Amino acid sequence: MLIEGLCQEESPRSRNFFHVPPSKRGKEECSMKKSLLLFALVLLLAGCASTGNQAAPAGGTPAGSPSEEPGLTAGAPEKMTCRIVDGAEEGELVLAGPGGAGDVYTLDTEGLAVDGPLADGAMVEVGFDGMILETYPAKFGHVTGVTVLEEPADDRCGLYLQVLSDLWEVDTALNTGLEELGVDLSGLTDLAESEKSALAWVFGNAHGLMPITGTLEEIWEAGYLTPMTEPAEGYEDSVALYRWENGCLFSLSGSAEEGFEAQKWASGLGAYFFTDCTARQNADGTWTYEVGVEAIA
Repeated sequence: MLIEGLCQEESPRSRNFFHVPPSKRGKEECSMKKSLLLFALVLLLAGCASTGNQAAPAGGTPAGSPSEEPGLTAGAPEKMTCRIVDGAEEGELVLAGPGGAGDVYTLDTEGLAVDGPLADGAMVEVGFDGMILETYPAKFGHVTGVTVLEEPADDRCGLYLQVLSDLWEVDTALNTGLEELGVDLSGLTDLAESEKSALAWVFGNAHGLMPITGTLEEIWEAGYLTPMTEPAEGYEDSVALYRWENGCLFSLSGSAEEGFEAQKWASGLGAYFFTDCTARQNADGTWTYEVGVEAIA
């Protein structure tokens, strides 16, 4: 065997530097070589075991193995129920997913199997391979089909998008040449958080801007606003003393059933308001509304 072969007595030329009596030298050298060889075999086996059980990195793909396409979250084939927020007429859908804020998707239905008529406000079930492209809005991987559910359409997202568009068109000096667009839908009580996110994105995208979401106070605290003047002696600082140089904040609050308000704010001296607004839903799920009072600051 290999170990026995290594234990044969060496010639005088290959003797160790230290002298070992002839009677003991062969046995001790043999023992030492056996130990070294066994130690090397142990190290080799340990290395093989370590390679075979290599831990996966945070991304979930073992190091050295083929990785998924960058920006994709893998999963098993599944179906997701979403609401169409916009784009049904063109077939380029903006969808609010079942998750919370930010759960927004876009889907081009050209060439896809679509079961049922698409309409803004309708609920649809998207079949896909479980892959999600991590853009914003997100995109599905391979879509196998879209099914329009029997649940009646409710296009209140379209209602609020119309209100924001109408608000944009009045006193346009407040929102001309914008570089930043604020959207605050936190006061709406009849939309899911994902629907608010989708609505804000659609409105911003219509004007070529990524919306900055937050209340006026949050935007102020985040440093977007510039002071117009210092507070008078003895008075605390106030957002009313500020302006948004290259931006404007659009806000909605209330609900379609119980009434709502809308405003756009560019400064403490520049704002426009729709108040006491009422809405009515039509048989096809669309909404119309009326403004009770318009005001300017």
